[in-house]
Parts: sequence; C-alpha cells; structure tokens
Amino acid sequence: MGDMANSSIEFHPKPQQQREAPHAGGFGCTLAELRSLMELRGAEALQKVQEAYGDVSGLCRRLKTSPTEACGNVSAGAEDEGEAEAGWIEGAAILLSVTCVVLVTAFNDWSKERQFRGLQSRIEQEQRFSVIRDGQLLQVPVAALVVGDIAQVKYGDLLPADGVLIQGNDLKIDESSLTGESDHVRKSADKDPMLLSGTHVMEGSGRMVVTAVGVNSQTGIIFTLLGAGGEEEEKKDKKGKETVTSRKQQDGAMESSQTKAKKQDGAVAMEMQPLKSAEGGEMEEREKKKASVPKKEKSVLQGKLTKLAVQIGKAGLVMSAITVIILVLYFVIETFVVDGRVWLAECTPVYVQYFVKFFIIGVTVLVVAVPEGLPLAVTISLAYSVKKMMRDNNLVRHLDACETMGNATAICSDKTGTLTTNRMTVVQSYLGDTHYKEVPAPSTLTPKILDLLVHAISINSAYTTKILPPEKEGALPRQVGNKTECALLGFVLDLKRDFQPVREQIPEDKLYKVYTFNSVRKSMSTVIRMPDGGFRLFSKGASEILLKKCSNILNSHGELRGFRPRDRDDMVKKIIEPMACDGLRTICIAYRDFAAAQEPDWDNENEVVGDLTCIAVVGIEDPVRPEVPEAIRKCQRAGITVRMVTGDNINTARAIAAKCGIIQPGEDFLCLEGKEFNRRIRNEKGEIEQERLDKVWPKLRVLARSSPTDKHTLVKGIIDSNTGEQRQVVAVTGDGTNDGPALKKADVGFAMGIAGTDVAKEASDIILTDDNFTSIVKAVMWGRNVYDSISKFLQFQLTVNVVAVIVAFTGACITQDSPLKAVQMLWVNLIMDTFASLALATEPPTEALLLRKPYGRDKPLISRTMMKNILGHAVYQLTIIFTLLFVGELFFDIDSGRNAPLHSPPSEHYTIIFNTFVMMQLFNEINARKIHGERNVFHGIFSNPIFCTIVLGTFAIQIVIVQFGGKPFSCSPLSTEQWLWCLFVGVGELVWGQVIATIPTSQLKCLKEAGHGPGKDEMTDEELAEGEEEIDHAERELRRGQILWFRGLNRIQTQIRVVKAFRSSLYEGLEKPESKTSIHNFMATPEFLINDYTHNIPLIDDTDVDENEERLRAPPPPSPNQNNNAIDSGIYLSTHGTKSATSSVLSSRPGSPLHSVETSL
Repeated sequence: MGDMANSSIEFHPKPQQQREAPHAGGFGCTLAELRSLMELRGAEALQKVQEAYGDVSGLCRRLKTSPTEACGNVSAGAEDEGEAEAGWIEGAAILLSVTCVVLVTAFNDWSKERQFRGLQSRIEQEQRFSVIRDGQLLQVPVAALVVGDIAQVKYGDLLPADGVLIQGNDLKIDESSLTGESDHVRKSADKDPMLLSGTHVMEGSGRMVVTAVGVNSQTGIIFTLLGAGGEEEEKKDKKGKETVTSRKQQDGAMESSQTKAKKQDGAVAMEMQPLKSAEGGEMEEREKKKASVPKKEKSVLQGKLTKLAVQIGKAGLVMSAITVIILVLYFVIETFVVDGRVWLAECTPVYVQYFVKFFIIGVTVLVVAVPEGLPLAVTISLAYSVKKMMRDNNLVRHLDACETMGNATAICSDKTGTLTTNRMTVVQSYLGDTHYKEVPAPSTLTPKILDLLVHAISINSAYTTKILPPEKEGALPRQVGNKTECALLGFVLDLKRDFQPVREQIPEDKLYKVYTFNSVRKSMSTVIRMPDGGFRLFSKGASEILLKKCSNILNSHGELRGFRPRDRDDMVKKIIEPMACDGLRTICIAYRDFAAAQEPDWDNENEVVGDLTCIAVVGIEDPVRPEVPEAIRKCQRAGITVRMVTGDNINTARAIAAKCGIIQPGEDFLCLEGKEFNRRIRNEKGEIEQERLDKVWPKLRVLARSSPTDKHTLVKGIIDSNTGEQRQVVAVTGDGTNDGPALKKADVGFAMGIAGTDVAKEASDIILTDDNFTSIVKAVMWGRNVYDSISKFLQFQLTVNVVAVIVAFTGACITQDSPLKAVQMLWVNLIMDTFASLALATEPPTEALLLRKPYGRDKPLISRTMMKNILGHAVYQLTIIFTLLFVGELFFDIDSGRNAPLHSPPSEHYTIIFNTFVMMQLFNEINARKIHGERNVFHGIFSNPIFCTIVLGTFAIQIVIVQFGGKPFSCSPLSTEQWLWCLFVGVGELVWGQVIATIPTSQLKCLKEAGHGPGKDEMTDEELAEGEEEIDHAERELRRGQILWFRGLNRIQTQIRVVKAFRSSLYEGLEKPESKTSIHNFMATPEFLINDYTHNIPLIDDTDVDENEERLRAPPPPSPNQNNNAIDSGIYLSTHGTKSATSSVLSSRPGSPLHSVETSL
C-alpha cells in the first residue's frame, strides 16, 4: 500500500524489502489488487469482490475499517508550508525605461496570477466530504480522505475518490465525465457497486468504502496519462530517493512520523477538484481546445476597451508615420534643394544619424499615443477589487466577473437561502380535522395520530439530517442536512417527542425500499417491513401533488375517513391556500399499509405511491433575512431589477417577494408559474420565440414552480433580448446542481458558498461565502468602482496622449526636433501608465455609486463629460507648452533650445518645458479622480493612501531627474524661481478644471462619445456558432480576405471534426439544422458544456398525468420532452430510470451518435 500515500497523512520510512511484501502497510490487499478491482464494472466487479473478499464487508475488514464505525482517527500532518562618450546613454535609458514598464507589468500579472491561485486553493481546501470515523459523521477536506474511509454520498456531490458502495438508496450516477455516456447509471450494492472519482451523484444517497485516492483513483490515472504526473516524478527523483514512504497501521489508528509525503501533493491537488467540470478523455481534448480558442464572449468592459485601444492605436500609427515623413521631407528639401548641397559619401554617416533621430522621434510619438497602461490599469483595478471583495464575502473565481457586475441591469435570485435564512420551521399544521395556527400541545392530539406522525417524519427523511444542540449557549439548535426535513424533525421536537429512538429502533440498513426526493417526483417515500410481515410506506412531499394520491384521511379520533376529490378541493381552499398566502410552503405527510400476502412490484412506483392516507399537512416557513429588504431597495435605487426564480408555489413566492420588496402594491408586474411561462413564450410547435419572451420578461418579477430549464430560458432570453434602450446584463444566483446551466449562461453567476453544491460552484463566477443577498449589492458596488476607476484612468491617460502627440508632432514639424525627448517621453509614459493606473485604480468604492443607473452593454466608455474634460485640459496644456516653446526663452531670459545642433548639451529652455508638462500631468491626475463633472476633486482623497503616496513620490523623482538627470534625461538643473513657475502653471490645472466644470455638457453637441460596446449587428450568428473562433475587433481590422480565408479554414476543420465524431463514436457537437434559427437552443460552445451537469432535467411530472397529456397533446413534438431544448444541441437527455413518459422514446442503443441523432430528430 506504499504508493497509496495521501498528502495529509504522515508516513513511516520502512526498509525496501518490506515495501515489496505482498500486503504493504499491514493491509490485507495490495495496491495492484485494488487498482485491478477498480477497473472492473457492474457484474464483473461484483463477482471479483465476492471471489476475493466474500463481500464488501470482507473488503472493509482487509482495509482495516468497518462499514459502520469506519476508520480510526486519522492523524493529519501539518499543511505545506562628448557625444562619442554619451551616445549610449539615450539608448540605455530607453532600454531601462522599457525594462521598467515590462517588469512592472509582469510583476502585476504574476501577483494577479498568484492571488488567483491562492483563491483557487482556498476553494479547493474548502471542498469537504462527509465521512464516518469512529462512528462520528465528520466533514473532512477531500485531501484528507484515505483508503478505508466510509464516505457518505448524496445528491449533488462530485465524488473525490473511488470506492465500493456498501449501502445505497436509489443512487444514480452521471459517469459522462469518464465514459462520455450521458445516461445516468443506477448503482446498487448487489448489482453495480463501483463508484468512481470525478463522477456526479444525480439522485439518491448512500455509503461507500474508499478504495483509491490521489493518483491511483480513476481521475488520477487519467491525469497521469495526460502527463500531469511528470513533474511529480521529477520531484520524486530529487527528494525521495532515500526515503520510501509507507503507511503503517498500529492499534487501528494512524500514527504520524515527521517524514511528510510531500511528493504526492500535486496529485492530491489534482484530485481535490476532480477534473473540474469537463472530465475524462475526450472532455480533456475539449478542454485543450477551449484553451486554444479564445473565449466566445468577452466581458462588457473588455469589448469596449479592445475597440477603443484599436482606434487609439490606429490614430497613433498615422500620426507617427506623418511625423517621420514630414521630418524627412523637410530635411531633404532644406538640405539638398534650398541649400543646394550635394550628397557626399563622407557625409553619409551624418545624414544617417539625422534619419535615425527622425525615426526615434516617430517612435516616440507612437509610444506616447498608444495607451499601454490600459491593460495594466484594468489588471490592477481588478486584482485590487478581488482582494477587497474577499472581505465582503465575495470569492471571485473569474476576474472579469467583478467589472461585469457593475454593469448588471437584472438579478435573477433564488429564494431559499439567498433571500431567506434557509432555516425552515413548521408554523402551522392541519392534524385530525383541525387547523392549528401554531404548534399544538401534544395533549390535544390523539396518541395514534401523534405516533404515526413521529414515525412518518423520523423514518422518511435522510438519516444524515439531524438537529444537533447549539454550538454556543443561547444560539439556535444546529440544523444539519436537508432544511425541509430539519423543519419536520424540529416539529417532532416541538411536540415533545424525539426522533432518535425511532431511528435507532429502525436503522437505515433496515429500510426496505427508499424512493429518494428528486425534481420529478417532488416527494420522498420510504418502505419498512412491519413485525407481522406486511409493509408500511411513509410518504411526504408537495401537498398539491401528494393530496392527489390520497384516498383517505385521519379524523380527530385517528380513524380513516374517505377523502374524495371534492374534499380535496375543499381542503385546498380552506387550508392550503390560506397557508400559502402567508408565504408558507405546504408539505403533506401520508402513509399506506400493504398486507403480507400481496407484495407489490416495488419498481412500479406510481402503483406503490398511491391510495395513501393523509396524516397531516404542515405549513413551513423560511423567514426572510432581516437585511434583504434594504439590500433590494438599494438595488432598485441603483437601477437593477431583482427577479425571484423559485421552485416553490406561486402564493408562497408572491408572499416572500412582497416581504422582500421585489413587488410593491400598485406596480404593474407579472408573477407566473413555470407552466404558464412556457405557454406564453412557446409557439404551436413548442419552440421558444424571442418575440414572445420579450413581451413577458420586462414585467416578470416572480417565476414560481420553475424548473432549471425555465431558469436557463429566462436568463438566456433576457441576455439575448434587444428591446429597450440598452441590452441587459444579467446576474444569477443559485445553489443547486440544477442551477448549473443558468449560472453558466448568466453574465455573472453567484453560487452559495455554504449551501451550494460543487457543481453550482464550478459553474459560477463569484462564490458568496456567507450565502447572503447583501453581498451581491457589495459586488455591484465594487463592479461599478472598477468601471469608474478605468474611466478615470482613461480620462487622465488620453489627456496626456493628446497633448504629447500634438506637442511632439508640431514641435518636430516646426523645429525639426521634438521638445520632449525620447527618454523624457518614456518617463512620462511610465508615470502616466504604471503609476497613474496604480493611483487611480485603487480608489475605494462609496455608497454614492449605487445612486446611478447601470451603464449596460452599449454605453460608451468615454462619456461626453469625460470628452469635455480631456479636450478642455488638452487645450490648457497645449497653450502653455507652445507659449513656452516659442516665447519661453524671452520670458525666463535664457538661451533658446530651438534649432539646436544635433549633439548640443541639454538646454534650460527644453527642461522647463519638460518639467512644466510633468507638473501639469500631476495636478491633472487629481482632476481625473472625478469623471461625472463633480466640482470637489479632493473629496475622499485621504481615504486612498496609495494615491497620495504616488503623487508625492512622482514629484520627488521628478525633482531628482531635473536636478541630477543631466545628459541621459536631456535635463539641465533649474533655479528655485523656475521651479516655482513650473509649479504655478501646474496648479493652474486645478483652477482650469473648475472652469471646465462650469461649462454644461449639454451645450457641447459637437462632442462625440468613444469606446462603445460591440453593437447588436456585430454579433452575427456565425460568431456564436460552435466551432467558430471569435473575430474580435483587432482581428476584424485585418483585411476582409484574410477573415474569409480563416472562416473557410474553420468550416473545413469543423466538418472534419464532425466526420471524425461519427467515425469514432465520440459525440463532439452535432447540431440540428434548426439550431441556428432557434435562438434558444443551448450553445454548445466550450463556454457552455451543459452536458456536464444536466443530462436529466425531465420536466414531465410522472405524478401528474393530466399535465403530461396537456404537454404531449401539442402537434408532433420536436423532441421527446418539449420543455427541454437541450436536445437540440445533441445533449443526451435520456430519462433512464425515471419511468416518465419519455423513456420509451429513448429505447434505441444509447451512446452512439446515431442514437443522439434519433433523439434530436
């Protein structure tokens, strides 16, 4: 077992021969045996377990563990801790400046990457898994899982290790990540007990014994094949030649020694989040493709910046070319035409030097014109914001998500856990013909009813759900597990009874049959065997579904009374609707007895869960979080529409929405159920139409009883919509596995850090570590701050660019020499780009940011106010510089620097111009802090120490450069009086800023905005199509011919891929012809590999026959399941095992491309 090392266990070095002993580490089986076992599947695996170990408990014994008590305590190790002489100066100085800029950029990129890695490792460390050790249920980090652990698996889990199932309830696993087959595989201890790492649990629950972790698990083996283990091997050779690690077991407990098996850390880190969201062989190829093809959709800001940078770059290139041409022509005409000189061979070096000088001036103009600092500013701003957002409980997974959040115009929020406390409590109940508005006294209830109720709740809920004593005194009891079940168990405790003795009497492995809860059933049922040999089924679920299956009800004496449809309608009107109007979720609890003589066919679920007797209906409330109404008010004030999308019924949803302030009395809004929503947005063929959707979503505030597909449809519809003045930017919150597609589709996906499943976190951009809606408001504030910071930087940078380019250009054309030398320009560039981006990008956000409307997708980056500021300040600076250039020597009574010979020493005249220019930039940096025309530019300046430090630091360095820079910086020391004049002109910038602020922007109709987002017409179908590489704005500037050539090449590649896919039976992305026209087909871009999560979102409710009929009555359905367009992108949607109306359609051999074609046609 020596190789079975795992990073958080410490190991004893052992002699070489002992390692080669047949049963290493004192185990009853070798690593090779376990590896060969885990490669088997289904019946073969079962046979092997029986032959080699007798049964699973025999395997557990060999692994020194027990199926019930599990491992002993595992001791975890510590966590890893004259011109001839001076000719080189200008070149060297330029080189130094460039090195400086490059290093600063590189350092920023590195620190960003390191920060991001830090965040990733935090997420990975936070990923925990439930194991049983010493009879206790513990949450351990996945890195601490060891072979022999007994792990609890449940719906939504991503399995971190391989294992063998000991006991399971209706367990279904999605193994597509390893096999590529999207059908869910039913697992059971007696048919197919093999559970593999990197696979998702889609239904049910169970317990498994861990048999392989790290590099020896199936995921680890794939990683090793991919060569990810290469570095590990090198490390092993270096570090561990002399130390052979093995696992020693003494007295049933792990002992720790000081030799830590660090070698396997990389492998374990890989294992921590197995293969991310697209695992396995062919998925891995797709991942590689994803890396090579650029992201399909840029973030809002990136799109605008790319476009702006291209425009500025073009202008700079044109200006620099014109400068060089004019300088060369001027020189040639003046020298050879006007002066009539002849080109002599011995003069060639002199002329060449002139031409080189002109070329350098041209490069200088270009360097100054292009704002290289832009990406830097964006990076710094994002990295800074991400770090600060951590404190506000926002763990940002994708950097650009924080600026996108500032543009959000709509938030689609979950109800449970986000808007509410996710702490369910039973507040009303209907028991024995009486409606209790609070918890009844146990004495008022018939003992029979009470007994049935306690048994029904205690047995028919996951045994992992418990109510534990509070951690701190005075706190509420801790709810562990499913919140709805916790509410019911709390109800049992409120009735002065205890659920634990009932569970001890009937342990989990004695349960005869369990139908676990899923989104199709909307109920959970458990069968137990009675002492007389008969069976009793307990069922609980949504009242409107379960009451339809009840034919009896218990009266006040605990006797059965008939329950007809008329009684049901009566009950709905008098009991359920009033409860729902109070915002309560109603749960029906029922039972049914089967005689010993006739054992039913347990697989026929509709037959078994029918003809029930209703025991009680309870109203459960999840109270609204106290801080949510204020947060929603802030969002609405900030111009963000909050919509609630929930699986709960319409009345509860409406009541909670009213309490939160999502809907206000007297407003014109819509509250729809999923079914009604689908009816409104689909045409006769059952296809979704964007025009219909556009009529619904603007007024929609609450979408109740919605399926995951409805949520995805709504989000996609809002994002694609072109109605209204601007396109929408949508944020979505979600916590369940089923929210994956919507989170992935949204511009920003928020997953819940506490309640969220791994799949939801994987699909999200930001994780809310406290599951609280107010954190989203903070994210909006930070997002807007990022956007504003970048706008501030742009305003400052472009002023410098305009002035520097015009000065260099005009100066060069009139005086044959740029007043600002190349090195000086580079220094200006450095302070502009690097320092200014640091200073302006680290402004802290204020509440005032939430008082304006969001910018949206189409709003230009440079507003008219900013354009006014840029041009206004440029006019001031140009006036001053040209005055100094042409009459400065008279004013200061110094020698003129104009028309100086080629290698003359630096002049005071040009030094004053350079110094004045820098002073004006420094004071303009203070002006640039405000971009919306505010007057007080000093407001909050001391709350940003970085800004103050940089302004003062730049000033200090400028003094050093001017006084001691000498030849390299072309500077001559200045007197105090000259310095004061330079400062005076600089301060004039602040006064001029007030003058500009006085001019109303509305009067300046001539000003154009710049930096628009990509227009609606630019988003062509082809750009969204699957294999199409994105053609961003920079590429679009290439010649059209090249683009057509690239596209042709792409098409051929795509066709070849499709042909290969058919050949190799690997489904790579078949598209139906219609999928181009129907907007709502899921895009099968690498961005949105929906088949990772939601192969099975059958919306047809097998409990509700009349709904089925309605849905299937439509003319020939385009797909077996009308409500689910996932089929159109060829995603396998087989509802294997749900016995729903669709399963018969999908009976052809699954897994082959032909099968998926049949499915989609």
